[in-house]
Amino acid sequence: MSEFGFCDALRTGSLKEIRKFPKADLHNHILMGGRRSAFNKFSGGKIIPFHSVKGDIQELDQWIALVYRPFLLQNPDRFQMALEAAFRQAKSDGVTELEASIDSCYGATFHISPEKVIGALQKAHTSIASEINFRPELGLLRSRSVRSLMALLGPYFHFNYFKTIDLYDDEMAQPIRNFREIYRYAKSAGLRCKAHVGEFGDADSVKEAVMELELDEVQHGIAAAGSTRVMQWLADHKIVLNICPASNVRLKRVKSYKTHPIRILFDHGVKVTINTDDVLIFNKGISEQFLQLYQSGLFTANELDIIRQNGIEKLH
Repeated sequence: MSEFGFCDALRTGSLKEIRKFPKADLHNHILMGGRRSAFNKFSGGKIIPFHSVKGDIQELDQWIALVYRPFLLQNPDRFQMALEAAFRQAKSDGVTELEASIDSCYGATFHISPEKVIGALQKAHTSIASEINFRPELGLLRSRSVRSLMALLGPYFHFNYFKTIDLYDDEMAQPIRNFREIYRYAKSAGLRCKAHVGEFGDADSVKEAVMELELDEVQHGIAAAGSTRVMQWLADHKIVLNICPASNVRLKRVKSYKTHPIRILFDHGVKVTINTDDVLIFNKGISEQFLQLYQSGLFTANELDIIRQNGIEKLH
């Protein structure tokens, strides 16, 4: 690579150059990790874009149920195509380290065995972007009962394929402590533990989740910026927050990139990373978010390079 560095790419505003530099995406829901333009090419139609009015998770869930899920059901090949679109997007954006989740309910919902789900992930990875260090992640819906989730996880754990676990969806669905059994099970199987928390909840909910589930890192966690005490605790315990600015803005959790609380977290010593969440929904890759954070004046180019390195170094 030339002496033209990541900071230079940000200062010149060149997305083409920014995309050349290695990045990590550690908060990615892989079935929605591709561009909408890519989905429209192989769907033979148009996927209606997501628009948030109220800024709540129910709106997003409704879009998935009414727009995206029927799209997947219409053709069994679309599952593989969606996975491949996600790897193409990651590759085009310079992602070298990818942790991406697939819902543990997916196989049962669409009558696909765990073995076939894993096979599809392996095929998409090796055929599209084998150079990416891919760490597959199992996703858990917080609205489902612990008993049903445990029944779903067992067959997947049998293959020793997944490296991380993540709990997501409605943060208010049930108390975080209900999932302690699952997370102990996951840790005993050698998985790193994550959970979506502090996206809609408060600062104390972030600390509570880390303590109750012995989390290694947090997905979102932006509410922690509301408490100096919680931020200090997260920094002291070296808990990484995998933040998705585009998602936070589109879901109205923050007003803009310029006012995003990632600045407060960074200034209080909390290690943060930049991630996509769902490119299909929020229409922003990591490179675009780095550029918007820079152009908004929230961070300097050097600070953003530190954040970029945070993600890459976490996996080494």
